[in-house]
Amino acid sequence: MIKINHLDIRTTTLSLSLRDCASSDTKKTAAKIYDKITKTAKSFVQLANDIENEYSIPIVNKRIALTPISLAAESCTNPDYVYIAKTIDKAAEEVGVDFIGGYSALVDKGFTKGDLAFFESIPEALAQTNKLCSSVNLGTSKAGVNMDAVLKTASIIKKTALLTKDKDSIGAAKFVCFCNAVTDNPFMAGAFCGINEAECALNIGVSGPGVVSSAIQKLDKKADFGEVSNLIKKMAFKITTTGELIGRKLAKRMNIPFGIIDLSLAPTPLQGDSVAEIFKAMGLEQAGAHGTTMALAMLNDAVKKGGIMASSYVGGLSGAFIPVSEDAGMIEAAKLGSLTIDKLEAMTSVCSVGLDMIAIPGDTADSTIAGIIADEMAIGMINKKTTAVRIIPVIGKNVGENAEFGGLLGSAPIMKVNPYSSETFVNRGGRIPAPLHSLNN
Repeated sequence: MIKINHLDIRTTTLSLSLRDCASSDTKKTAAKIYDKITKTAKSFVQLANDIENEYSIPIVNKRIALTPISLAAESCTNPDYVYIAKTIDKAAEEVGVDFIGGYSALVDKGFTKGDLAFFESIPEALAQTNKLCSSVNLGTSKAGVNMDAVLKTASIIKKTALLTKDKDSIGAAKFVCFCNAVTDNPFMAGAFCGINEAECALNIGVSGPGVVSSAIQKLDKKADFGEVSNLIKKMAFKITTTGELIGRKLAKRMNIPFGIIDLSLAPTPLQGDSVAEIFKAMGLEQAGAHGTTMALAMLNDAVKKGGIMASSYVGGLSGAFIPVSEDAGMIEAAKLGSLTIDKLEAMTSVCSVGLDMIAIPGDTADSTIAGIIADEMAIGMINKKTTAVRIIPVIGKNVGENAEFGGLLGSAPIMKVNPYSSETFVNRGGRIPAPLHSLNN
């Protein structure tokens, strides 16, 4: 499983509250944040490496998730959010983690003055840092969707892409917007420590799409879906057991509480570590072929059913990720034209999160990006599930070209967007009311 099928712990994420770091002075707040990160996480990476070597199970990423900075720094007089962003990035560099999340805001019902200032800082903050990740929550099933924030977010994505155009607009790959964001997500770019979370905790994100696809390939081609589902559950149980073991061992050595396991199947650009390959093993010629949404629905459900029996605390996003650039099979399907943005949107109604790591032409209008975001927020709001958009308008490139991000972020073909305008619609602004099923108190 480990050597051939790429079984690994995708991430160990230290969730860290910054609620005690607030002050009226930007530099004091930044100093408090820096000290808390460096003191709490000083041995995090080394201990994770020790356990990785001891148990011979790869831990791909070590990450930190912070209280949303829009909250932690809002009490500053004339806050300099970019200064705080650079300080956080420096702290991440100091402790040796791969990514640090929580440069975030929760604006599903509206903006405070601090939120508005924070939003404007995001492009520069992401352009001037290396490890920092940013997220915003634009809607919930209880509050509806803040369309003013949706339009502003589209502009932020475009500005971030422009400021990092020399690196295929990679800044936008470190930013994600949510509907129904969860507070204990260990995966980037959306991880943050919610205000209802403990002082600190260790959250684990497991992986293993290669393990699942390999097992299904060994099944008889005539095995029915009941057998396929049962096999996926068995594999998910094994994968989650591994994550539970590693998470609890690491939490104990760090002397912090164990948080949750996120039961997601998270792919990488490596061959044989692909969610799209699971669809092929089930019998589809390519990801995106008719039947893909059903295959993903069954996969998601079976992963949760199998994994939940192996852990005391399940949380985060939990299911199967379908990022285009981070999955070799998805990349292939997108290049062949089997996988389109419209098909991906349909798949997000049953997957773990949403439209993820999708590269689009750099000259795509802000209003079109806002329309794409709005559609995804609608799926989350109506279906009472977490959905998200991480989309990269690659400045200077068009359909048919390729964007290279490197590492786990992989590469992506530039995908075609609908050419018709959403401008008048998205510029109406205001808040789209929550659906009727939100009145369930």
